[in-house]
Amino acid sequence: MKIFPVSGKFLPVIFIIVIICSALSLKAQDEKVLDEIEAEKSFNQASVNLGADVMSRYVWRGIDYGNSPAIQPNLSFSWKGLNIGAWGTYAFSSHDIRLNDSTVINAGSYAETDLYISYTYQWFTLMLFDFFTVNGLNPNEGNRYFNYQNSTTGHTLEGSLTFEGPDNFPLQVIASTLFYGADKNQDSTGVYGLGTDNNYSTYFELAYKIQLKRISVELKPFIGGIPFGSSWYGPSAGVTNIGLTAKKDIPVTPKYALPVQVSIITNPQAQSMFFIFGISF
Repeated sequence: MKIFPVSGKFLPVIFIIVIICSALSLKAQDEKVLDEIEAEKSFNQASVNLGADVMSRYVWRGIDYGNSPAIQPNLSFSWKGLNIGAWGTYAFSSHDIRLNDSTVINAGSYAETDLYISYTYQWFTLMLFDFFTVNGLNPNEGNRYFNYQNSTTGHTLEGSLTFEGPDNFPLQVIASTLFYGADKNQDSTGVYGLGTDNNYSTYFELAYKIQLKRISVELKPFIGGIPFGSSWYGPSAGVTNIGLTAKKDIPVTPKYALPVQVSIITNPQAQSMFFIFGISF
């Protein structure tokens, strides 16, 4: 991730532009936002942040999206605890979705474009996200970006509150709820996602950062779960995301190091296991 300080004379113009863009919708990938917030705590002026991750799989909260390697660009603006930006993920190949025992459809290449806004005060960060999934077969058809009607929109809005402890107690607690859009409750047969009312799918996660300073590696074990069923996470209450992430900066030149990460993740409800590698630029 590149961080570029912004001089004071450009601050009002950039702030207005970002606010206008964010008014159209709001969100990002929560883990990336938290990493940016931590990296920017030492900056006392406005900054524009941009970069991209290349991941062997896009796994979010225990669910694999796209069954493919993916590139994930990000762009954000930060100033005095405020963070506004955009995040996306684009799979390298197409994937199939099984509807039932006899029907499998080609869903195309998974693509997601999200905008977000967050504000950090001391150890707490309040975030508002807008998740939007693009039609994988034809990005110009299917979900319409400016359709915000609750019953038909391809957007899903989420509110999230995160506690990020200090260096001597690096505990991380996340609580988030989907509150609008493409997150529906059960239909008459009990299938989540096919109902007419909002489901308010909720997710909790607990993590702890461990710094292995002698080998310059950060470890983060985590566990997450849901209090009730959801078409997003799983059919019933329980643990849906357990894993360990290791991060390290690999020196490339005397002035530049390449951030890499490896994660091992399992989802007990889906009985799935992932081993993921990523590089950040």
